[in-house]
Amino acid sequence: MRRHPLLWKLAALQVSFCLLLTWLIWTWGLSVERSTYFLSQADQDYLARYAQQAEHAWQQGGAQGAEAFRRKLQDAENTWVALVGPHLQSLGTTPLNAEEASRLAFMRKIAWPMSRRLQDQLPYVSIEFPQHPEDGRLVLQLPERLLPTGLTPWTHVITHGIAPTLLALLLGLAIYRHLVVPLNRLRDRADALCADDLGNPGLPLQERRDELGELAQAFEHMAGRLRQSLEQQRLLLRTLSHELRTPLARLRIAHDSDLPPAQMRERLEREVNDMQKLLEDTLDLAWMDTEQPQLPTEPVLMVSVWEALSQDICFESGWDRTRLPCSLGIDCLVQVHLDSLAQALENLMRNAIRHSPAEGLVRLDGWREGDCWHLRLSDQGPGVPQADLERIFKPYQRLADSGAGFGLGLAIARRAIELQGGRLWASNGHPGLCLHIVLPSGKACLES
Repeated sequence: MRRHPLLWKLAALQVSFCLLLTWLIWTWGLSVERSTYFLSQADQDYLARYAQQAEHAWQQGGAQGAEAFRRKLQDAENTWVALVGPHLQSLGTTPLNAEEASRLAFMRKIAWPMSRRLQDQLPYVSIEFPQHPEDGRLVLQLPERLLPTGLTPWTHVITHGIAPTLLALLLGLAIYRHLVVPLNRLRDRADALCADDLGNPGLPLQERRDELGELAQAFEHMAGRLRQSLEQQRLLLRTLSHELRTPLARLRIAHDSDLPPAQMRERLEREVNDMQKLLEDTLDLAWMDTEQPQLPTEPVLMVSVWEALSQDICFESGWDRTRLPCSLGIDCLVQVHLDSLAQALENLMRNAIRHSPAEGLVRLDGWREGDCWHLRLSDQGPGVPQADLERIFKPYQRLADSGAGFGLGLAIARRAIELQGGRLWASNGHPGLCLHIVLPSGKACLES
């Protein structure tokens, strides 16, 4: 089951945006809206000073003083004013009538929000005496000039329009940076590949742990495969042009010479066979590298394969069968494609025989390693310098003392074994060269 980290990232980004937008509208917007209905601190202090003066007037002059202050403040602010006691009775000489008493039911403290009441009436503000609040309070209808402006259309546009729009732009920018910019880089990389620019700039997207990272890795893998194929094609053309030039030159020399017909026929057959072998091996290697076929596998008994190959090789080379010992038993079953394994093992055996001394041995032994078999083909030849142990598996690579051949046998053997899920490498023995093959066990595959 595939994970979708990019989906969850985008989902988390959208959920965060929705939560932030909800907070903006219902918390910050509401806070701004409500704050426009409260008296400023300066206006609250201004009205509190009136309450202090009213308390002082009532304490100094009693009812007469309270009445005088009420009339003075009412004229100064051009509004209704009353000084009332703890039982909502008038502290002045003029008692409250029924209408004025009803206004006391709608009193607001100065810290409360202020807005017009029904019928567009200004609110009534109650301010307790600062020194002795239990003695009374100042009640007045808020002057028009002190009434808060409330939520203006421009404030509403900012809180419910501009701010959400900015948040949406930030969301778009985040999506652009996280999604569109990487896609643009991948598009540029694809355009470069279309233009045969197979350089390796190294996309930083490969470090991402999401679908875009996987896509970038696929791009780079594809570019690597294209570079490898192009290099192989160039190497193939260079090698074929070089390797075919020599036998063709010998054929022309033989054609222009006065060789007897029998020698001419022998020379022609030898050169044609060499060219045919070169072309067949090159096409096999190119097919395995380009197509990477999925070879059907089956349990194969290694002893049987070794015996069949040994008979053919001994017949062709004149070797005695005893010089090809095998220590494997009938329990050595590997899950492979029989023809490909036989071809690979034959190439390895012929290479070992070619570099073996007179009366030398080429031995095959092996052991189990988990669900695999580790096979070792060893000869008694001169071995290979440590620095060239990996180079011998590259196509058309021949060491100085390698003798005849085109340098394709080991390369074909490695690719054939790798296509079956195995590995092939070399190490120096004492003496000679050891070729190590690791293949999946036939028993393990059958049991699974």
